[in-house]
Amino acid sequence: MANSEYMLNTRQHQRDSVSPKLKPEVQRMASVAREITYSVETNASPAFAWHYWTNIANWDDPPAEFELDGPFATGSRGATRLPRQEPVHWFIRDVAPPSAATIEMSLDGAALLFVWRFVGLADGRTRLTQRIVLKGEKADMYLSQVKAAFTANLPDGMNKLATAMANADPSHVSPSPSSQCSIS
Repeated sequence: MANSEYMLNTRQHQRDSVSPKLKPEVQRMASVAREITYSVETNASPAFAWHYWTNIANWDDPPAEFELDGPFATGSRGATRLPRQEPVHWFIRDVAPPSAATIEMSLDGAALLFVWRFVGLADGRTRLTQRIVLKGEKADMYLSQVKAAFTANLPDGMNKLATAMANADPSHVSPSPSSQCSIS
């Protein structure tokens, strides 16, 4: 039985709360952010889950291919390559082994952040949480693309990752992940 935790939050209040009395140039500077958060539990141990995920050879999301220049560490740069498209460049903004990392893609006037958390559970399993954040002055230009790319695909991708981790961990309890789902 799969449980997943899923939250979609559009921070339109930032845009909507701009007073109509403000000058138009001030209104354009208001930022809009989109946050999508998904959590899943895996039967992999916390240490194994962290080491598995930080090895980008394990990042399996066809047809995308991933490259990392250097170790999985703050400041390292990487690229995502898709057929017939220019590479998408990103960098590791922050790493706090073995529990958190943030990967950032810089966009024109905005940024897309992938914030990962690994929490050990009392039974030896791990809760993985990915929070995708779109922010910046021009974030609204990318809202539809981010929504289309991640809203429908994130649960399947996270569940696939949790299962792959559990199957690869020699100490796992069972091969299927457990997750909780909520949308708000």
